[in-house]
Amino acid sequence: MSGGEQPLSRLDALCFTRRVVEQQAARQPALTDRWIAAEEQRRAERRRGEERGPQPAQWLIQYGLNRSNVGAVHTGDCWVAARSGRCRPATRQQARDALRRVPACVRCRPDTALGMLE
Repeated sequence: MSGGEQPLSRLDALCFTRRVVEQQAARQPALTDRWIAAEEQRRAERRRGEERGPQPAQWLIQYGLNRSNVGAVHTGDCWVAARSGRCRPATRQQARDALRRVPACVRCRPDTALGMLE
């Protein structure tokens, strides 16, 4: 300490600490409000993206390795189709037409969903 300064008393140090805590406490709600607003903005953007995004296909046609041969027909939520990576969306009529030529998936049974059981 330089010439005539006296050390802070314990009471002075505690009063200083209280002022610092008050200042921090005054800033925290505003900071938290900014975090909340940013998260609400992200949530709204995700929702808008989901609403604008393409609707999942109701029917899928699985193609062979050469992409010209049809291998099977699936419902849009079939896990087998999701794993194959060779499926393309199809209309109801396209799925019905394909089922006349190729087998239905034995897991999701699109022929049942389309009312084509024999």
